[in-house]
Amino acid sequence: MLRKPWILTQTWQDVLFLHWPVPPSILEQHIPIDLKVDLFEQNAWLSIVLFKVNGQRIRLLPAFPGTDSYVQLNIRTYVTYKGKQGIYFFNLDVTNRFVAQLASMGGLKYRYAKMALQLKDNSYFFTSHSHKFKERARISYKPLPSEIPSSSLDKWLVERYCSWTKSKNVLLRIDIHHLPWQLHKAQINIESNTLAPFTNELLQRTQPIVHYAKYKKAKIFPPVIEQKNQIY
Repeated sequence: MLRKPWILTQTWQDVLFLHWPVPPSILEQHIPIDLKVDLFEQNAWLSIVLFKVNGQRIRLLPAFPGTDSYVQLNIRTYVTYKGKQGIYFFNLDVTNRFVAQLASMGGLKYRYAKMALQLKDNSYFFTSHSHKFKERARISYKPLPSEIPSSSLDKWLVERYCSWTKSKNVLLRIDIHHLPWQLHKAQINIESNTLAPFTNELLQRTQPIVHYAKYKKAKIFPPVIEQKNQIY
């Protein structure tokens, strides 16, 4: 646990990870110059992570009705800053307009999108549709019961405990804390996917590595200024 007070807690439920290897050159032009794309065996990776947020609340305060539960979808890659490993989010889509507006005011790449995550006959059905950004996804998945032992690649992809964002020429790091992931396999069907269009449809042509986790409780810490770049 980090030796500083956390500011926000969330529980992530029914988490689906989809991971694709991507040439580093595709991602390098879309991340801040301060960060370096992290590689695993010469490949960069892009992940789509979808889940439901429950129990969101600020430290020492009760949950605010209407803001404590929503569906979220993250598109992310893996980066380093001065040797420290973490995540860079291309965007974080949520179904709560207030959460999206408040987070984006703080320099985070949150966007409002119409999404749904529903359980039917032991399978989950996810849909996402953003008119503004012209991105869609329709994915179903069925978790498998047995827990899988994490390989070195699995751990590299999911055991990340900070992310960076750049706002108004300031590089910020946001630390999180949670217990290690307990991963399961899942059967998936990707009916449609136009997310991350900057990958030039690479995600539509190849099958991802799939992970599922039932839930994870996380604590989020205040942003830390890593670097301020001068504007001339």
